[in-house]
Amino acid sequence: MGSIEKTSVACVVAGGGPAGMVLGLLLARSGVEVAVLEKYPDFLRDFRGDTVHASTLNLLDDLGLGDRFAALPQRRERRVTMEFDDGALTEDFSRLPGRHQHIALVPQWDFLNLLAAAGAESPHFHLARHAEVDGLLREGGQVCGVRYTDKDTGLSREVSAPLVVAADGRHSAVRRLLGLRPRASATPHDCLYVRVPRLPGDPDGTFLRFSATGGLIMINRGDYWQAALLIAKGTARDALAHDGEWPRRTIARLAPYTGERMAAIGAGDIASLQIRIDRLARWWAPGALLIGDAAHAMSPIAGVGINLAIQDAVAAARILVPALRRGRVRGRDLAAVQRRRQWPTVLTQMAQRAAQERIVAASITGDDAATAPLRVPQPLRTLRRWRGFPHLFGRVVALGIRPERLTGSLEPLSHG
Repeated sequence: MGSIEKTSVACVVAGGGPAGMVLGLLLARSGVEVAVLEKYPDFLRDFRGDTVHASTLNLLDDLGLGDRFAALPQRRERRVTMEFDDGALTEDFSRLPGRHQHIALVPQWDFLNLLAAAGAESPHFHLARHAEVDGLLREGGQVCGVRYTDKDTGLSREVSAPLVVAADGRHSAVRRLLGLRPRASATPHDCLYVRVPRLPGDPDGTFLRFSATGGLIMINRGDYWQAALLIAKGTARDALAHDGEWPRRTIARLAPYTGERMAAIGAGDIASLQIRIDRLARWWAPGALLIGDAAHAMSPIAGVGINLAIQDAVAAARILVPALRRGRVRGRDLAAVQRRRQWPTVLTQMAQRAAQERIVAASITGDDAATAPLRVPQPLRTLRRWRGFPHLFGRVVALGIRPERLTGSLEPLSHG
């Protein structure tokens, strides 16, 4: 066995998703040597979450990347409609503070490539692709780096660092290696995803349809719909039986203009996603911090997962940069990140669970027969009478709870 190549940096970030890339970029621009390890060779994967909310758009402006992001292929939504059997609710983003009165739907690989290119402009940013973390380095009971496999060469490498950050998603390898287990909340549903061609005459915008006979999310991608059909937990295999006849029929019923197009879609064109909401009791161990889905998996409801993870990254950078510059990160520094981000996470997950219980669970019967209509739930039925409610609703969704901004030592360095 050959020798293992060893390097050292101030911080190792496992995971090159939005949270990991933003954290790496912020640390590098603050003069902190950082290595981001991405286990795949590129970002060209079929992501489900491509929603970039106003909180993230504001951050990109702070980083001097707003114009670059605006040049990416994207669709902008100024409002999103939730349709029920007895009426509708609207999330209206047209009165958001700041430059961005919309949310953006952009392919996540384009977003990640933008962040990678911006990071590469700093000599302190190092991105290793096809680098799969498979071990932790420890010293005196504290994590002090990672071991990873270079999947291109098959060689094992080690990177030592005072801090390892796990931003590697809901199936986090670092979390498993630390022996941490999140506590999961019951979720009544999973999703089936399918691309449906979009034709002239189709409705404009993105909408959510909640009915007593089914639940459907239709995301307008320009030339196609990204359709997400809600199904009962653990029923994906049965739902896809008979070449996907049931989801084809259900989508056509909930979105009648797709009827003829659904006939050309088979079970092989339909992907399933298991929905999960969970959260770690403690987001850190000596020498290690977990953020984003590694610390708290979110439901796709309202598309807030990516943006919440990025807010974790901003808070982590702002709190930890002074300690990383000193070369010593203490437990109280890591605990401060959790304290900062925990209650926005808890409140967001509470809202998602309430939506699951009051709306989603009532719309996953898939029963074609006529049933009692699914009404807008209280107290939303009362609140929608208030003229300002759509704007408040939109603000909560687009900005989230406690949005993070750059301050002080995190003011970006020259970016050309």
